[in-house]
Amino acid sequence: MKISDRDVLLVIDVQNDFCTDGALAVPGGEKVVPAINRIAQKFANVVLTQDWHPADHVSFAPNHAGKKPFQTIELNYGTQVLWPSHCVQGTPGAEFHAELDVTRASLVVRKGFRRGIDSYSALFENDHRTPTGLLGYLRERELKTIFVAGLALDFCVRFSAEDARKAGFEVAVIEDACRGIDLDGSMAAAHRSFGELGISVISFEAFL
Repeated sequence: MKISDRDVLLVIDVQNDFCTDGALAVPGGEKVVPAINRIAQKFANVVLTQDWHPADHVSFAPNHAGKKPFQTIELNYGTQVLWPSHCVQGTPGAEFHAELDVTRASLVVRKGFRRGIDSYSALFENDHRTPTGLLGYLRERELKTIFVAGLALDFCVRFSAEDARKAGFEVAVIEDACRGIDLDGSMAAAHRSFGELGISVISFEAFL
């Protein structure tokens, strides 16, 4: 696959808390790191996202009396999954995985830092209105095709890919450079959505 200077690799949330032994570990999460590092060498444009929550974040189950992780609540922007406390600002769990090569990144987008709203997508928070600023960056840089990798495929990767596609970009998810949680059929739902929106699903081998 030929990568141009109008393509961007968007690496989602490869942070310690989403890897083995982390507070919200995605099964095999750290296994995406070698593939992402190798793919990133092909790109002139690399963007990293970083979950960056305050300790009192609304999405954390311990902040709701009587609630357990993976239960849901209704907020003014819709249904919210309650998560274990994770990626708290300034903690080791919020840091990028030590083996992730961050040197090629031209931008790091922090998301989820507003206490009252969660943020899965790299482009918009979960109200689908509050922007992270990434969309403006992509448009001003005149980038055209977004390749998405990272964690987790069925949440933050999915929402990022969907929002980028709806904003008019060509989007490809590098499936084997992602790992998923699969909560109540969320992996199958992600793949259905990709098909419906015209988001390509490709493999790491396409870059070799």
